[in-house]
Amino acid sequence: MKTFWLIFSLVIGALAASAQSSTSAYGFLDIPTSAHVFALGGTNPAIIDEDPTLAQQNPALLGPEIGMAAGVGYMHYIGDSNFGSAVFGKSAGDLAAWGIGVRYLNYGSFEGRDETGALTGDFSAQDVVIGGTYSHVITDRLRGGINLDFAYSSYEAYSALAISVDLGINYYDEERDMSLSLVLKNMGGQVKRFDTRYARLPFDLRLGWMQAIGRSPFSLTLTAMRLTEWKGSVLRHFIAGAQYSPEGKFYAAIAFNPGMRSDMEGYRKSLLSGWSVGAGLRIKAFGVGVAFAQPHRGATSLLLNLSTDIRSLL
Repeated sequence: MKTFWLIFSLVIGALAASAQSSTSAYGFLDIPTSAHVFALGGTNPAIIDEDPTLAQQNPALLGPEIGMAAGVGYMHYIGDSNFGSAVFGKSAGDLAAWGIGVRYLNYGSFEGRDETGALTGDFSAQDVVIGGTYSHVITDRLRGGINLDFAYSSYEAYSALAISVDLGINYYDEERDMSLSLVLKNMGGQVKRFDTRYARLPFDLRLGWMQAIGRSPFSLTLTAMRLTEWKGSVLRHFIAGAQYSPEGKFYAAIAFNPGMRSDMEGYRKSLLSGWSVGAGLRIKAFGVGVAFAQPHRGATSLLLNLSTDIRSLL
C-alpha cells in the first residue's frame, strides 16, 4: 500500500508540474553539489554511497545507513561563479532518515548600465537554496523520499522566491549491485516574482540505472533526463558513465553528456565538451571527492567535496 501511494504521488506531481506554462528559470537548482555526481555527468539519481550530498539528486538516496554525517562543497563554475554548499544527514530509527542543507551561488560582480548605456555602478547576483530531505524504507529493496527547497534569488535591485519539491524512489539489489531510480525534479513555482512575468521551475522526469559488471569493481551507469521536453536528438536526453570502485573506499569515474556538448555547438565547443571526470577517497571517518569538466574552451568547472561520519568522531 505504501508503494502504491508513493507512485500515485509521483504521477500526480508529474501531471501538475507539466501543466505549468510560461518561461522556465531557476536552472541553478540542477547544479550538482556532489563531486561524485559531477564526475558522472552532472545528473545521476542512482548512485549508491553513504554521502549526504546525493540527496539533492534523489531524496531516496539518503537512508538510515547514513548514521550521522555532514558534508561541505565548493565549486568554481563557469566564469567568475563560485558556489558553496553544506549538508547534514541523520538516520531516524531503522527505516528513515532526514537531512538539511544550504547552497549559496555567487555569480561575481557585473557592470551596471541604464537604458542609455550610462554606467550605474557594479552590482552582484546570487542565489540561496535552503532545504530539507526525508526518506523512508518501503521494502528491503525499495525506498522513497522527498526534498523541499526554498530558493531565494537576488539580482541587483530585483529579488524572487520559489518553492521546489522533488519526489524520488530507488530500487537497490545489493546482491547484484544494481540501482534503479525514478525522480520528479523541481516541482513547484514562484512565491515572489522578479517582475510581472511568471518564471516556472525547470521540472524534469529522470530515470537512473547503475550496475556493477559481474563481480568486478567496474560499474556502468545511464541517466535519462529532460523526459518531459523532447527536443533535438534522442542522445541529448541521456548521460552515460563508467566507474571503478574497489571495495567501496575509492572511486574513479568518467561520463559523457551529449546534451551538454550539443548545447555548446555554437559557443567555442572544445574536445572536452560534454565529458567529465572525477575521483573520491574515503579514509576512516572522512571522505574527499573532486570532479572536473570543461563545457567549452573558455569555461572550466571544478567541484570539491569533503564529508565526515560524525558518529565515528564521537
